Amino acid sequence: MKIHSIEELKEIQGKKVLLRVDFNVPIKKNGEIQDDSRIDESLPTIQFLHEKGAKIIIISHLGRPNGEFKPELVLTNVAAHLEKISGIKVSKTESVLGNNVKETINQMQDGEIVMLENIRFRPEEEACEENFTKELAALGDIFVQDAFGTAHRKHASTWGLANYLPSYAGKLLEKEIKALSPLINQKPAKPLTMIFGGAKIDTKIGLIENFIKKADYFLIGGGLANTFLAAEGKNVGTSLCEKEKIELAKEIIAKVPKGTLLLPSDVVVAEEINENAKAQIVKVDQVTENMKILDIGPATTAKYSEIIAQSATVIWNGPLGLYELHQFENGSKMIAHAIAESGSNSIVGGGDTADCIKRFGIDEAKFSHISTGGGACIEFLSGKKLPGIEVLAA
Repeated sequence: MKIHSIEELKEIQGKKVLLRVDFNVPIKKNGEIQDDSRIDESLPTIQFLHEKGAKIIIISHLGRPNGEFKPELVLTNVAAHLEKISGIKVSKTESVLGNNVKETINQMQDGEIVMLENIRFRPEEEACEENFTKELAALGDIFVQDAFGTAHRKHASTWGLANYLPSYAGKLLEKEIKALSPLINQKPAKPLTMIFGGAKIDTKIGLIENFIKKADYFLIGGGLANTFLAAEGKNVGTSLCEKEKIELAKEIIAKVPKGTLLLPSDVVVAEEINENAKAQIVKVDQVTENMKILDIGPATTAKYSEIIAQSATVIWNGPLGLYELHQFENGSKMIAHAIAESGSNSIVGGGDTADCIKRFGIDEAKFSHISTGGGACIEFLSGKKLPGIEVLAA
């Protein structure tokens, strides 16, 4: 699929560019940004527009305010951080639309940046309400989509704007498409290993089904593994488990060629979840009613790492345990190291997965591509059409 690229924009000095980015970054309790990867990845697009003399109007969301104003989700600190790392002055409005916003934009000089307040404070955003979309579009002359992380959403600022303005893909979006497309349009180098963690089966079904005939191994961990273990009749105690999805897990197991889908043989368990929790390693057959499975065990980690070392292509989505607590980080940490050292074409998708790598201090350059999108990456690789990309078709 060919899309309109930002590189096509030649004469844009003085033009008002509505730039949709995904600055939905993790924020610490003190308001500091924990991981600025998504902001950093958007800098090439921002610098490109700045150097061309465009008036850059940034649109982003933060968290899930569900259409309501929430003070802890305002973009003030995000705007300040962007100014710090870009070296360009960033002004922020106190609302998404209104006379004050129009006045601020009208006073912009070429190359300046104005960041609108959290777009999801407005319920019309996710509903893609027509009048709201038109009013938003009226703020700019051009729309640039650079938010791969929300490209699978049919929202006003990801899809709707393209119906009213000339629309182009930013450099981040193009980078994502270039890295991911060969995995679905061509035959990936074999052996191909897919690693799935996280909690929910629903988000992974399409991806598993799309790669059943392509993948050599599916390595399962995280809360996701608990549902599969339950489907095989294992006791998962009080672990996170989608009981209503057990039948679906059985169907997936039946579809995948025998020996292709691997589940943990041992796990790290505890009776509670906190920084002082006492962890122990048990075989999956030894899990009792009062135990919570919170990581894959060392035998499983070793087996998975062995497979990864022999793989030519690795796709990883979702942590393999509760990596935020040191007692349950080893599975994710060792698997991340195994991928980094494998020399494979490695694709990492999802905010939590990328956070693992950063948290463990692993050189990001050792991975072929770290996607800025979790759900978007999964849907793209599942072969689905993403609304935020389809509207950019050339």
